[in-house]
Amino acid sequence: MQHPDTFSTPDHNLLDLALQFTEVGEELHGLERVEDTLDAVTETAVRRVDGAESASITRVQRGGFETIASTDDRATRADHLQYELRSGPCVDAIAHHTLYRVGDLAHDSRWPVFGARAAAELGMASMLSFRLAVGVDGVIGGLNLYSTAADAFDDTSEGLGAVLATHAALAVTAATTREAVANLQRALESNREIGTAMGVLMARLKIPRDQAFGLLRMASQSSNRKLRDIATEVVDTGSVDLPTVKPRTGPARPGGR
Repeated sequence: MQHPDTFSTPDHNLLDLALQFTEVGEELHGLERVEDTLDAVTETAVRRVDGAESASITRVQRGGFETIASTDDRATRADHLQYELRSGPCVDAIAHHTLYRVGDLAHDSRWPVFGARAAAELGMASMLSFRLAVGVDGVIGGLNLYSTAADAFDDTSEGLGAVLATHAALAVTAATTREAVANLQRALESNREIGTAMGVLMARLKIPRDQAFGLLRMASQSSNRKLRDIATEVVDTGSVDLPTVKPRTGPARPGGR
């Protein structure tokens, strides 16, 4: 009969991973701006994943790739080298929906050109790349971790990186949704303000809708101010400031008085 303590002894690796999963989630979720979330992901990767010296996030854009967050220039340059060659752990992790761990970039047969150049030009020796999926069908690209040390990443690094990639995808999706809602709210408020201002001008000046909007647009263009700001001013004051048109003066006619 097996001793009961066998079932109660905790697996410290699993407990630690679960704890870090929670802590990473607390660090990433709740940020309002997508840009801030992306920066937090790369900074958290370097701080938490053993071996990581640099980190970046790649996005698929119109059939190509771009780096949208990075902890330093060296990570960005390593990304761009892979985009240029259309080859490397970053590119392939996105394309193959998987992760890649490389311990010796200079001699890895899977990416001989990229690995040799990354080692010689940037001093990179190790790399971890994860695919990031955002939303139901959308793909933001990949999370890339770099190190100048050989065999910098182990199974623990890989596991924690996967945890981070999962949280990153969720956090970016949430931040993107929040930004979209905020933008929509601002647009609705702006349209409501403009509509109210048009109503004020229509009632005050006895003009139709299109002329009221034309006055708002003219005031916006002449003052180089946003249409919404002009509309708010009209709602508050009941009037609109229009540019003064100077009378055109031509040459005096001979014999004219």
